[in-house]
Amino acid sequence: METYLDLMLLRFGLLAAGIVALALVLFAVALGLRRRGRLEDARRLAEPAVRAAGRALARRVNGRKGGRW
Repeated sequence: METYLDLMLLRFGLLAAGIVALALVLFAVALGLRRRGRLEDARRLAEPAVRAAGRALARRVNGRKGGRW
């Protein structure tokens, strides 16, 4: 049982570290774009994709009838 808990803790730690690393990379990219004055261009180009993803997620959530994720 202890080995299983160790593996679960290791998996959680790796997942948390991955999320933190991804957030740092995204922050660095946004900061670089802002310094070059290209953040608004990137935001304008990414907006349609983000809206489409939001609509797809809303369809997925609203389309389920009492089921699990």
